[in-house]
Amino acid sequence: MIQFAHIEYLALVLIIPFLFIFHAINRRIRRKRIEKFGDKAILDTLMPRASRSRGWIKLVILSIAIFFFAIALSRPQLGARIKEMEGKGVEIMIALDVSNSMLAEDYSPNRLERAKLAISRLTDRLKDDRIGLIVFAGQAYVQLPITTDYVSAKIFLNSINTGSVPVQGTSLSDAINLAIKSFSAESSNTSRALILITDGEDHEDDPVTAAKTAKDLGVNIYTIGIGSADGKPIPMPNGELLKDKDGNIVVTRLDEKILLSVAEAGGGSYVKAGNSDFGLETIVNQIKEMDKQTFKSVVFEDFDEQYMYFLGIALFFFLLEFLITERRGRNFFK
Repeated sequence: MIQFAHIEYLALVLIIPFLFIFHAINRRIRRKRIEKFGDKAILDTLMPRASRSRGWIKLVILSIAIFFFAIALSRPQLGARIKEMEGKGVEIMIALDVSNSMLAEDYSPNRLERAKLAISRLTDRLKDDRIGLIVFAGQAYVQLPITTDYVSAKIFLNSINTGSVPVQGTSLSDAINLAIKSFSAESSNTSRALILITDGEDHEDDPVTAAKTAKDLGVNIYTIGIGSADGKPIPMPNGELLKDKDGNIVVTRLDEKILLSVAEAGGGSYVKAGNSDFGLETIVNQIKEMDKQTFKSVVFEDFDEQYMYFLGIALFFFLLEFLITERRGRNFFK
């Protein structure tokens, strides 16, 4: 299927009818001026090289040139090319905490937005590695399956907020168990890694046991702790601070102990996020030391550009129009 990148340039075709109208009016005016000098038959014998048809021929050729030039400017494109790509890398699943505690503002502008910025910058550095996104709070959901489409990863990332998971809480084990199931079937046990980004306030289950299971199945777990030991209140969309059932302001604190334990059980490492150095690149550099696997994937490349063919035709007709004059015997086309 053909499409146009700049379809507005096709409006240039509307010039063509006006060229014919202008040429007809101009010829009529010129003919009346000539008739004032004498009989038309006599004047024709005095101007043997004058041609009535060549002006119209030149105009037709010019119109064809403008038509194809307008198409070339509009950049016609054919359907996207499908290309099979092969690369060596690892599969990285990032599990991002989207519970309300991630709205705490001990990072700028808050924990969640700072984490999203770090992930976005990471995708700009990836090349052959695959990436996936999981969001979790009281439950976990796959936001983006494992892929090499980093553009889509950034699009899905931008849509993440604390409403992405309807059930509040922080279930680290749910995120770990879902990640185990979400790696591709072709990935090996030595090329899979899970990065948990959270404040570590798990009130739901036993994430250490889940991390051990993941390690046994060939998934290394790395954790990034985001938050402060002193804690911060949680601002809500209505401008108020989150309160518990007794009316006390809820303060969310970083639980480094649980994140250290999860990383140790999962065969990875723990990094505390900073405002300037989030720590994600440090962990990814460690992950890149893992055994890389060859992945094959089918990707859609840019549309096939067709404008050059139409531009070539337009230039041919422009040149042809230039070579033809309105007088016989004055050009190559007698």
